[in-house]
Amino acid sequence: MQLSGVSERYEVTDDEDALRVDLWIARRFAGAGRAAAKALVVSGAVRLDGRRAKKGDRVARGMVVEVEAPPRSPQFAALPDPALALVVVYEDDDLIVIDKPAGVASHPLDPDELGTIANALVARLPGIASIGFSPRDPGLAHRLDVDTSGLLVAAKTQAAFDALVASLREGRWDKRYLALVDGLVTSRFTIDAAIANHPGDPRKVLVTRDPIEAARHRARTARTEVFPKEKLAATTLVEAVAHKAVRHQVRAHLASVGHPLVGDVLYGGPADESLGRHFLHAHRIALPHPSRGDTLAVESPLPPELQRALDARR
Repeated sequence: MQLSGVSERYEVTDDEDALRVDLWIARRFAGAGRAAAKALVVSGAVRLDGRRAKKGDRVARGMVVEVEAPPRSPQFAALPDPALALVVVYEDDDLIVIDKPAGVASHPLDPDELGTIANALVARLPGIASIGFSPRDPGLAHRLDVDTSGLLVAAKTQAAFDALVASLREGRWDKRYLALVDGLVTSRFTIDAAIANHPGDPRKVLVTRDPIEAARHRARTARTEVFPKEKLAATTLVEAVAHKAVRHQVRAHLASVGHPLVGDVLYGGPADESLGRHFLHAHRIALPHPSRGDTLAVESPLPPELQRALDARR
């Protein structure tokens, strides 16, 4: 196994969540092999969110893995896909903001997969392939679930990427979502509850307010502010504000207080066959611009299928 002699950082993606760290290394680096991956961990060459990894540790979505002298052949890169058109909301020399439709993944899961935002970004901006944590999700500072539509930010330089990720982790992004939830919400409220990998279902996350349980499951702190916008029969259109990027945060937090999203059957929401997806749209992001220092604010209108769902309930 050829080594590069440098230390590199990678972010764990949704589909890698809960993998044992040696298996994660073997998947990330072509030709590494299980034995070589274990040797890296045992030698102390791997850190998980800054702490030295131990044999048997598992990675979690969003975790930063640092590898000293990683194998030179990285995980597969996203292939260019010029056939997928991007809806660009904002672009400058540092970053690009995309309006992602529902049903389109943020990045590919297989080497030959096309049709994701990452594939389209590489086709439009070939230089973005070397930016970010992984060539599979080039430049992407955060992600959205496949069935969540709305604003997605990608960096066009490594310096911009580092600045965007740092400000996101510091909670300096104002990310706002429009969600149609089950039940009536009559006043604003805040959900402060940690989020961890679900021990029994890898498709979901676990919401806990118990500090002992949170520590046991290595949960991440998460805070969601909820503002009612419109009452529609037995549902309510709300605006949810999340400042960080914890997996399934808005979906799981709202479900934990008895207001799951319409269409989100995974978290107990009422099915809506006419909608065909859960009702969640990332409609506004305000963030510190990575080079200018001012606040960049962008917005996205509700896509037609969500607007029709609202109109049908009116």
